[in-house]
Amino acid sequence: MIWKNAIDIGTLNKMSKNMVLFLDIQFSEITDDSLSATMPVDERTKQPFGILHGGASVVLAETVGSVASNLVIGQGDFLPVGLEINANHLRPVTDGRVTAKCTPIHIGKKSHVWDIRLTNSEGKMVCVSRLTVAIIEKPKII
Repeated sequence: MIWKNAIDIGTLNKMSKNMVLFLDIQFSEITDDSLSATMPVDERTKQPFGILHGGASVVLAETVGSVASNLVIGQGDFLPVGLEINANHLRPVTDGRVTAKCTPIHIGKKSHVWDIRLTNSEGKMVCVSRLTVAIIEKPKII
């Protein structure tokens, strides 16, 4: 298991704030080496042509990857911060929910790299993303 501390989906969803709440991103599954979350395809996440906005897909990918890094490092003197993300949008989605499944490519002391695959309600891949997270020391509060 890659997670520093045991946590359940209910607790993750209760901790959600800001954009995660606005877009109704909900964590849906945690395994020994993956974290998944879902997001609706609706008026908040569609672009003007009625399909899932690429930026919304990236928000979902970065959310699940950043939370995964946070779960790997646990509470302590370090913070995970996004360093780079890319996304390839493979097919349009017009309704339902998309699911992002995040698995590690690399978990190092100073960086994490995550593979994040988004699928539609039929299980077809709609986006593949890679997120690099830097692990930095928490700033000292004066």
